[in-house]
Amino acid sequence: MPYPSTPADLRRRGLIFAGIMVTLLLSAALAYTVLGHRSSSSSTAPYEVGSELVMPPATETQPVVADLPALAMTSDPDAFARAVAEAIFVWDTTTLVTRTDHLERLIEVADPTGESTPGLVFDLSGYLPTQLAWADLAQYQTQQWLTTHSVTTPNAWGDAHAQAGDQLLPGTTARTIQGIRHRAGTWDGDPVASEQAVAFTVFIVCGPSYPNCHLLRLSMLDTPLD
Repeated sequence: MPYPSTPADLRRRGLIFAGIMVTLLLSAALAYTVLGHRSSSSSTAPYEVGSELVMPPATETQPVVADLPALAMTSDPDAFARAVAEAIFVWDTTTLVTRTDHLERLIEVADPTGESTPGLVFDLSGYLPTQLAWADLAQYQTQQWLTTHSVTTPNAWGDAHAQAGDQLLPGTTARTIQGIRHRAGTWDGDPVASEQAVAFTVFIVCGPSYPNCHLLRLSMLDTPLD
C-alpha cells in the first residue's frame, strides 16, 4: 500500500526534497555556470569533433519500431536505476519512436504524487535531444546506447537523508550511474561512431512507500553526487 500522506505532508516533503536537491547540487550548479553545460545529448552531430571515430557494430536489418515498451517496474533500487539510465540514453532516430515517446515513458514511472514531475521534466531536458536536434540527428541516422559500469549510492546521500529525517517518504534514495555513452550514425555517407564517459545521479523512492520504485529527479549530466 502507498505510504499515507495528507496534502500538507506532500507539500512539506516536496519542499524538503527540493531543499536537499539545492544543497547537494550547489557545487554542481556552480560548475554548470562556470563551465557551461557539457552535455552532448542534444548535440546535432552524431559524434563529437576530436573524438576517436570507430566503426559502429554491424547489425542485421530490423523491423521499424513504432512504439516503446513500458519500463519494467521493480522494487530493487539498483535495478530500477539501471532501467532508468537505459531509458534515458537508448534511442534511435531511424525508428518511428519520437523524443516525446521517450519522455512520456519516463514520466510514467515518476512519483505517483506528481510533486516531483515538473522538476523531472526539466531535468530530462538536459539529457534528451530537443525536438529540433532530434530532427537534425535523424538526418544522420543517429543511434545512441549506454554501457553501464557502476551503480552506487552517493556518500553525500547519507548525510542528506539524515538531515531530512522523516520528512522524506520512506524508501527515498539516490543512485549514481557511471558508464559510457555510445553514439553511431553517418557523416557524408560514411558510418561513424563515438564514445563518451557519463555520470549522473538518479533520485528515486521505493518500498515501503510503494510496492515498486518510482523516479523523482535527476542530477545534471556529468555532475553527479559524490
